[in-house]
Amino acid sequence: MFDVHSFVADCRDAVSKDPTHRAVLEVMESAFHAPDAILKAVGEPSGAGIDVLYRSDTLTVLNVVWGAHATLMPHNHEMWAIIGIYTGREDNIFWRRTKDDPTRVEAAGARTLLAGDVAPLGKDIIHSVTNPLGSVGAERADFTVALAADGALDITVNSGAVTLATAEATTTLN
Repeated sequence: MFDVHSFVADCRDAVSKDPTHRAVLEVMESAFHAPDAILKAVGEPSGAGIDVLYRSDTLTVLNVVWGAHATLMPHNHEMWAIIGIYTGREDNIFWRRTKDDPTRVEAAGARTLLAGDVAPLGKDIIHSVTNPLGSVGAERADFTVALAADGALDITVNSGAVTLATAEATTTLN
């Protein structure tokens, strides 16, 4: 049986033992081997949104639900993050900066994440995300666990747009 408070406590303990993503990745992989238990604990997604489950100077845990056909343009998190899918689907395209012009990116790979999948993202990983599912109730839902380099992740939700900001970068998600 999955318990959100125990999950957050396990993530906190993992970060205190190892500030890299490796220990938290083990926690995520253990929890997400049973995505139905997570879904039962948090409930069926009822619409797009971001719920901050935990936030401190060293760790942020989010429950993110993207609506049907939601797409995020290429971005990086400026911190490591681990994404675990407990329902729905997420299509990622990974990008790299071009050698001739570092302000441009080119596709470097792709990965589809399904319920039960866990994916670590390094600080410099650039990716775009699409929820390709279009039916009602087909929201993509995940837990994202992230560690900001400076420990600060500010989240602002305004009229359908979500802004995630660290001391190094700001990303707006529509």
